[in-house]
Amino acid sequence: FVQFDNNHWQSRRSHATSAQPHTAVYGLSLCGAATFQPRLAPPCYIWQRQFLLRLEDPNHARRCFAVCVLVACTLLTTMAATRPRSASITSEEAFRSQSLTDALAMMKSELQKLALTAPAHLKPETELNFDGFERLFERYVTEAGTTIDWDKIQPPPKEMVIRHDSLGDAPKEASRGLLNKLAVLKLNGGLGTSMGCVGPKSVISVRNDKSFLDLCVRQIEYLNTEYDVEVPLVLMNSFNTHEDTAKILRKYKSHRCPLMSFNQSKYPRISKESLAPVPNQVDSKENWYPPGHGDLYMSLYNSGRLDELISQGKEWLFISNIDNLGATVDMSILNYLSNTNPDCEFLMEVTDKTRADVKGGTLINYEGRMRLLEIAQVPSENLEEFKSIKKFRIFNTNNLWLKLSAIKRLCEDKAIEMEIIENKKTTDTGLRVIQLETAVGSAIKCFQNGMGINVPRSRFLPVKKTSDLFLVMSNLYTLKRGQLLMSSARMFPTVPLIKLGNGFTKVKDFAARFANIPDIIELDHLTVTGDVNFGSNVVLKGTVIIVANHGERIDIPSGSVLENKVVSGNLRILDH
Repeated sequence: FVQFDNNHWQSRRSHATSAQPHTAVYGLSLCGAATFQPRLAPPCYIWQRQFLLRLEDPNHARRCFAVCVLVACTLLTTMAATRPRSASITSEEAFRSQSLTDALAMMKSELQKLALTAPAHLKPETELNFDGFERLFERYVTEAGTTIDWDKIQPPPKEMVIRHDSLGDAPKEASRGLLNKLAVLKLNGGLGTSMGCVGPKSVISVRNDKSFLDLCVRQIEYLNTEYDVEVPLVLMNSFNTHEDTAKILRKYKSHRCPLMSFNQSKYPRISKESLAPVPNQVDSKENWYPPGHGDLYMSLYNSGRLDELISQGKEWLFISNIDNLGATVDMSILNYLSNTNPDCEFLMEVTDKTRADVKGGTLINYEGRMRLLEIAQVPSENLEEFKSIKKFRIFNTNNLWLKLSAIKRLCEDKAIEMEIIENKKTTDTGLRVIQLETAVGSAIKCFQNGMGINVPRSRFLPVKKTSDLFLVMSNLYTLKRGQLLMSSARMFPTVPLIKLGNGFTKVKDFAARFANIPDIIELDHLTVTGDVNFGSNVVLKGTVIIVANHGERIDIPSGSVLENKVVSGNLRILDH
């Protein structure tokens, strides 16, 4: 076509070029564009002749220029749409495949260099940690972009989430035999830094000068003494809490509470830009992290503690967060698993959502399987629906009952795959990093006959903030054998909604603002912001809101009774 049109083009070239050189160039470009798609040559030739003829009239030059550009763009778009796509797709797939291969090879090489910095006594542990991290990283890069299909999410069938009040009481004569099959595991990897404390969170004093760990030991000691059994208390520590916890455990040597501990894995943070590990030394804490409580399964297996428990005749493992003061051994659940439904390998305690629980993970039926749906997996356009209690009425308490033999089977088969949580952080130096984590409850899909059980709210009493500490330290609860029980004087089974301002965030500041914790038996809602201090023997009822504006201070006098009150302004009480 180009050659056919060449004579015509040569005869017009001199005038067209002198009249409007740039227009002639666009005309020639249009002529040449047709050669990329021979099917379009005939119409292109007709248009080209018309354009070149009109170029002889200088009045039409500018108009022709615009038309040439428009038609050229249309042709190129048509060509892109009609050209076979297989080549470009193959190219994209090859690029992605090569990028994936490069990322995995780079990570393997960097980990090998990092492993060389490990002291001799840490080399076996480092090898296990890096094996697990490599598998997690490979899944992270290969599954990138994989999202849950929201339209496939269904509420779990009723028979898959039984009600706690439908369980019968365990026969008292059978209690000893049931407890001899049980081990209790507490997740003890967290620090108290969010509440302004140093060291493991489990050593924070929460009630009558007793720490979380004190209360756990007291609960197990009571069971072992009352029923003449040996239920062990197992702690999963992190590298952040291991040393301090080991020192604290010495004080329980004389207690009838067999203690075991093991460490969860230690993984390197990843640079967001390069996807390379950030730390340059194994024997340090900087830029390392514990990869979430989903690491429990392989860490328990690798530590040898799993085999040790099984060799002792233990069949069931009750897992909970150490800061959940409501997570105590429940004999009716243990009896259900041992005698009524022994085929269930994984039982998750859930409870009804309130407005304070909208971010909690929930059980769903996904493609015929029970799964845990966490808020991090929810598409942004579906967040409000996820938070609604109309569709998702229950949430995970992270109180879990698992069959030990099933954990061993799945670990040996490397068959536990949990959804990866990408935790993005920025270090103190401004470096953007990624932490790859997993949640222990998301493994429910890997176990046979996994189920949920809807339990009373009293079995979920976490202490994450000082507002939670306010509740458990108050007269709303009584302490009996290490267990917190709601006072019989409380008319309603629900707890008050407590909101404390920034001046109460740290435990030290919180303690300094209360002469003692107020009486809240009849309290529904408390909001406190600003510089507010409470005297002794204060009584709060109904809804109480106390607001001290910037530069102001409010001292609530000792013996005050506030019922359905809003207090604001400036109120100072000075010693005389």
